Amino acid sequence: MFKTLRNAWSIPDLRKKMLYTLLMIFIFRLGSFIPVPGLNASALKELVSQDNSFFGLLDNFSGGSFSNATIFAMGITPYINSSIIMQLLTVAIPALERLSKEGEEGRKVIAKWTRVVTVVLALVQGIGMCFGIKGAVDPANQDFTGYLTIVITFTAGTAFLMWLGEQITQKGVGNGISIIIFSGIVASIPSMGEKIYTLVKLEQLAWWGVALIVAFIIAMIAFVVFITDAERRVPVQYAKRMVGRKMYGGQSSHIPLKVAMAGVIPIIFAMSILSFPSTIMQFTGEPTSGFWATFWGFFKPTSWVYAVLYFLLIIFFTYFYTAIQFNPVEVANNMKKNGGFVPGIRPGKPTSDFISRILSKITLSGAFFLGVVAIIPVVAGIINPNLSVVTLGGTSMLIMVGVALETVKQIESQMLMRHYKGFLD
Repeated sequence: MFKTLRNAWSIPDLRKKMLYTLLMIFIFRLGSFIPVPGLNASALKELVSQDNSFFGLLDNFSGGSFSNATIFAMGITPYINSSIIMQLLTVAIPALERLSKEGEEGRKVIAKWTRVVTVVLALVQGIGMCFGIKGAVDPANQDFTGYLTIVITFTAGTAFLMWLGEQITQKGVGNGISIIIFSGIVASIPSMGEKIYTLVKLEQLAWWGVALIVAFIIAMIAFVVFITDAERRVPVQYAKRMVGRKMYGGQSSHIPLKVAMAGVIPIIFAMSILSFPSTIMQFTGEPTSGFWATFWGFFKPTSWVYAVLYFLLIIFFTYFYTAIQFNPVEVANNMKKNGGFVPGIRPGKPTSDFISRILSKITLSGAFFLGVVAIIPVVAGIINPNLSVVTLGGTSMLIMVGVALETVKQIESQMLMRHYKGFLD
């Protein structure tokens, strides 16, 4: 990885893209220290320490922006939810499906609607947060004007982060939204380490427990790298054909099917979906007894129901996102047009069915792996409440490693496109 980054730095245009990405990250971190008028940071930090579900997720992904009561407190979560909604609607609504197949212009229209939905969701979530953090609002600002200022500031911060992410995608390296989430998680690592050290100091967590956490993180990084690079290669043979006096075709190739084709997107989507109940709860207030108290308790990371739902959603979104990314029918048709075939399989529908069966099996393996690794820290937090700080840490590590690998691979592909011989040696 470091060798790749060093080689990329020596290429002028890639160096500019990397510097641009670093500049956008710097702006993101700078905004994470600009306070929201009328909010008490000390009260918010206490609220985050008491609630490890939605507020903890926000604070972790925003790099501490929420607990510090800054303009990026809501992070990029509304944009992720908006992307989920638009992708689901693209499958369900024929007009949007036609737009997605119209190439660049169609994608621009869908991206425009995604931005509109993001602002609407950010506005709704901002209003809900005002209800949830009412105790953290300064008494002098507990009126309509004060609450309106906080909501508008939260919404504007999310809209600005969305713009930053799009700029990184267009002019920098990597996926902009993933890079922002990655930066927020990296920024929260020191505070997470401080919490673990405090638990050890208070004798609520033994040193052997810390050693197990470190060993788990190292093993998880190794497994994520292994699964990300793992692929099933479907052999493809091209028939020979005469064009004029020349013979074309006859060569052998393969279709690489990634085990984790969806990357870390299913984990991000699953966490965003599970944050919806907590958002609604901010409007109504958390009940202390009765049916609704039990119901809301299911959606806290300390609940077994939460762990099961988290696991199932990861599997669902892995299949869903893989189906959007890879179309076996289209691949089979392209092979047929170019005279390609899988040895022993007839071209056309039999080929697409064959690829679909293989893709389904390897996707299940990748989804099961992501789900198990993601819920292990959750289960650890349920068994030992003192490890609730690690509940977000395990998933965050998955996202960090996945985003880092995807970004490095994108840099490698851009280097190969520029025929950089030093990289190939």
